[in-house]
Amino acid sequence: MSVQRFRGPVLPEGEARDLYVVDGRITYEPQSGADTVAEGWIVPGLVDAHCHLGLDDFGATDDEATEQQALDDRDGGALLIRDAGSAADTRWIHDRDDLPRLIRCGRHIAATKRYIRGYAHEVEPADLATYAAQEARNGDGWIKLVGDWISRDEGDLAPSFPAEAFADAIAAAHANGAKVTAHCFGHGVLPGLIEAGIDCIEHGTGLTEDLIDAMVAHGTRLVPTVMQLDKFPEHAAAGQERFPAYAATMTGLYDRMPATIMAAHEAGVPIYAGSDGGGISRHGNIVGEVEALVRIGMTARDALGAASWRAREWLGVDGLGEGASADFVVYDRDPLEDLSVLRTPRCIVLRGTVVGERRT
Repeated sequence: MSVQRFRGPVLPEGEARDLYVVDGRITYEPQSGADTVAEGWIVPGLVDAHCHLGLDDFGATDDEATEQQALDDRDGGALLIRDAGSAADTRWIHDRDDLPRLIRCGRHIAATKRYIRGYAHEVEPADLATYAAQEARNGDGWIKLVGDWISRDEGDLAPSFPAEAFADAIAAAHANGAKVTAHCFGHGVLPGLIEAGIDCIEHGTGLTEDLIDAMVAHGTRLVPTVMQLDKFPEHAAAGQERFPAYAATMTGLYDRMPATIMAAHEAGVPIYAGSDGGGISRHGNIVGEVEALVRIGMTARDALGAASWRAREWLGVDGLGEGASADFVVYDRDPLEDLSVLRTPRCIVLRGTVVGERRT
C-alpha cells in the first residue's frame, strides 16, 4: 500500500505540517516510506453551496453533460457540492469516486407558471407540502423552494405561495428529515419563511435589519451567490418596458446588495459561498464567488472559510482532521494573502486520489 505525503501550512490554522494519506484517509502520524507528492498551502476541499449539476438553460441535461459539469467544478477545487435544485436525477454521481461529493436538493418546487420553464415541479398552494415531503424523501437531506418570482399580474416580484403554505411545506420537509432552503430575491416572502423555521436563504437581497436579527435568532443560514446578483441590472433592463415596477425593484435590490449582505455577515448570520453554476452561470467558478465576497467587504479568511472549512462543517463533512477522508487542494502560495492562487491549484486530492496535478 503506497503512502503519500503532503507538506505545508494546513488551513485554517496555518500550521506547517506533514500530512499523510493512507488508504484514502488523513493521518499526521509519521509514515515510513512515504512518497512526497506536493508541497504548498493545504486547504480543505472547496465547497460550492449553491450549484446545479444536471441543469442548463432549458432544463435537465444528459449524463454526459452532467459529468462534464461535475468535472469542471472538481477541477476548480470544489470537492463538495450542495445541489440547489436540478431537473435531472443525479443520484448516479454518488457512485463515482472521481466526482465531487454531492448533497442533492432534488427538483425545485415552484408555483404554477411562476419559474423558469422545465426547471421545477410547478404546483398549486394546496399541493406544496405534499411535494416538499416527496422531495425530502428523494433528496440527500435538503429541498429547494422557489420563494418569490416575478408576478405578471402584479408586475413585480411577489411571493410564490402564501405564508401558510410555505410554513406547511417547511414542516413537512422537516418531518421527513430534510432541511429547507429557498430562492428569495425580494423582501415580501422573507418574514414568513424565517418565522416558519426555514434553514437557509438563497440570495437574500431583500433582507432588512429586523429580518437579519430574526435570522440570527433562528439560526438561519445565507448563501448570497454574489456573482448571480451581479446580473440584476440585466434583469432590470430586460423587464423595463413591460414591468417597470419589477425593473425598479431589481435595481434597488442591486444597489443595496453589498450593504445588505455585509449587514447580515456583521450581525452574525453564517454565510456560505455558492457559484449558482448551472443554467446561465458556468460551472467550475467557485473561486469567482470567493473573490466576489471579498469585493463586497468580507476578509479573505471569512470568504475562503465560507467556501471551505466552515462550509464543510455546516454540511456535516469532515475537514482535515485525523482520520478524515483526504479531500483537499494544495496551492503554491498562501491564498489568504493572494486569492488569485486559487485559480491555479498545484494538486487536487479527492478521496485520497490525486485527481488534478499541475506539473512544473
